[in-house]
Amino acid sequence: MIGLLCFVRAVLASPFKSKLRLEAENAVLRHQLVVLRRKLKGRARLTNNDRWFFVQLYRWFPSILPVLMIIRPETLVRWHRAGFRRYWRWKSRRGGGRPPIEAQLRALIWQMSTENQLWGAPRIHGELLKLGFEVAQSNVAKYMVKRRGPPSQGWRSFLRNHAPDMAAMDLVVVPTIGFKLLYGFVIVRIDRRDLVWINVTTNPTAEWIARQITEAFPWDGAPGYMIRERDRICGAVITRRLRAMGIRDKPIAAASPWQNSFAEWLIGSIRRECLDHIIVSGEAHLRRILISYAAYYNSVRTHRSLHKDAPIYRPVQQIGIIRSHPILGGLHHHYVRV
Repeated sequence: MIGLLCFVRAVLASPFKSKLRLEAENAVLRHQLVVLRRKLKGRARLTNNDRWFFVQLYRWFPSILPVLMIIRPETLVRWHRAGFRRYWRWKSRRGGGRPPIEAQLRALIWQMSTENQLWGAPRIHGELLKLGFEVAQSNVAKYMVKRRGPPSQGWRSFLRNHAPDMAAMDLVVVPTIGFKLLYGFVIVRIDRRDLVWINVTTNPTAEWIARQITEAFPWDGAPGYMIRERDRICGAVITRRLRAMGIRDKPIAAASPWQNSFAEWLIGSIRRECLDHIIVSGEAHLRRILISYAAYYNSVRTHRSLHKDAPIYRPVQQIGIIRSHPILGGLHHHYVRV
């Protein structure tokens, strides 16, 4: 009954419709019959050509929506909007403009921006021009590292700038074969990690430590800062001696040995590579052992922090026969070409 009423309404309204509108509605109805004839099982399957046909007719005659039966009107509108987006995406595709930047150049811009925290886009752009790269400054700014705060140097750069003017000192306790305690005093420069002074005593006093500091540095070669433990031995005598030599005293916080890390690392190396394998008989024996280890440490032993070099520069040897020289009775060896 409802279908009959719809048919009667369509017949009564047909004289008032234009000829093109009627033909469009007939084309839609015929195409829907074609789609239904292709149907095998389940719902009707529409191809891209079917969708394009319905969308085009909808663009020209929006009044065809009431005669669409196999799809919903909102589905047709969704297809039309998706086609509109794809059309403008195709129309707005990249045609010309600046050529893309190579991956190698992008990596170089990233490296420069990472390694130079204080450089901006103009400075990096200038360096790239001097290296023969033709690139716009705006592209350089695009591929730089994005930072939230103002540019600042890292701790690595800060320490490298101050390390040549810094030194650290500490005491190492060594038991003897008779269970007596000996004290080794070490001073290390932070720049090249070189062990500049080492000595042994049975009774470390402030006067003795002050004398060791004086003998370790000539008056024109003293560091600007001395990092030390906050020990009762280091009293006013040592403070006055450091001030007289132009060295600023920098005691660490209480119970914070990590603040004197360079001296602690040195003492750890001395224990692991020397003292843990030797029974000390007395003061003279310990002094001789430590002096021998200090020579090995400064001129032979390679350090990871120095890019596998020794504190005293060790040249690369490529010609000659390799010979082995024992150090500390064969505990370590020095390999050279002769």
